[in-house]
Amino acid sequence: MSTKILPESDVRPNLSHGDGDHERFAHYVEKNKIMESAVTGTPVRALCGKVWVPNRDPQKFPVCPECKEIYEGLPKGEDDSGKE
Repeated sequence: MSTKILPESDVRPNLSHGDGDHERFAHYVEKNKIMESAVTGTPVRALCGKVWVPNRDPQKFPVCPECKEIYEGLPKGEDDSGKE
């Protein structure tokens, strides 16, 4: 699975997490879902479960600690073998 960090942009409250902290982070999302969202406006789901339609610069936000922990626990694919 390939992922990319994206900021969240949905201004609706995320009631599933309750604490509002997810509004302050950039999240990990599958790359193919990012392109689909850019073309269709379909919401994406981050590894942590956050759902939104991204439209902000992810470089302006710290990475979601929950997404980062999940991502780091994923098995490495062939492209991530570390061989150059």
